[in-house]
Amino acid sequence: MREFTIGKNDAGQRLDRFVARNLPLLPPALLQKYIRLKRIKVNGKGSKRDTRLCVGDILQLYINDEFFDKPTEENLFLSVFRPQLNLVYEDENLLLVDKRPGMVVHADETEKVNTLINHIQAYLYQKKEWNPKWENAFAPALCNRIDRNTGGIVIAAKNAETLRIINEKIKNHELEKSYLCVTVGRPRPAEGRVEGFLRKDEAKKEVTFFDHPIPGGKTAVTLYRTLESRGELSLVECRLLTGRTHQIRVSMAHLGCPLLGDGKYGRGDVNRRYGETRQALYSYKLRFAFSSPAGLLDYLQNRTFCVEAVPFRDKYFSAP
Repeated sequence: MREFTIGKNDAGQRLDRFVARNLPLLPPALLQKYIRLKRIKVNGKGSKRDTRLCVGDILQLYINDEFFDKPTEENLFLSVFRPQLNLVYEDENLLLVDKRPGMVVHADETEKVNTLINHIQAYLYQKKEWNPKWENAFAPALCNRIDRNTGGIVIAAKNAETLRIINEKIKNHELEKSYLCVTVGRPRPAEGRVEGFLRKDEAKKEVTFFDHPIPGGKTAVTLYRTLESRGELSLVECRLLTGRTHQIRVSMAHLGCPLLGDGKYGRGDVNRRYGETRQALYSYKLRFAFSSPAGLLDYLQNRTFCVEAVPFRDKYFSAP
């Protein structure tokens, strides 16, 4: 329990607005709930949210200590009252989450609170599986990243050993990640391998494909397979043998079949015609294909996980 004594500079304010300004980590919905439950008292009594505070009033807040901390990147998960997660799989070591397009995985210059990692940490905190105040507590962490406008499976580790193992398996290409995408045009041949060199322009945040080695270029190998074509659009499955920035988007554009909705490497006229503003790309399937011992994660060997739905597949290639 914490107490505040109202001074002359705070007099006249509404109760809920005073608490919100002084506890920025406390989610607004949770604040209103605590007022209704009388866990926020004025002079020892429960009060309504629009109560006007007076000089000398004593506020008693029966609220977890975490909410009194100053906001930092490490505790912003507390601001997430109702975590929104589409769980593909969960056990004592990890989570597989189907990230929706439009959500960032980590905080960036455009979003600090509504990030995938904050929702995951809030979920585990509210389940009482994790608390940053515990001694030597490990902060749940993401093992892989997906672009803001791409959806699909993201792996989150609940402990340090899982994070170490998954990072090692990703590095050694012992996880098979399959993507679905919609391309403008029909890839020729219908199934194949795109291999080249990608160089990223950090200033423009843009990647260029080259057929030959160049300074700063990184090898990129993508396997693709056309699943269905309807008119000018094709549903294509891709599997990454390397993991480069924008690899599938750039590789398919190099084939002459850019992704529908891709504003950077695609066709603006086609994107506008279909009303698509995000690249039609989804990390829809993950297989644990360990070729070496995986320690406490050995039980995942050869297991495959898929998302329940891929919005653009259902939109453009649903059964007739």
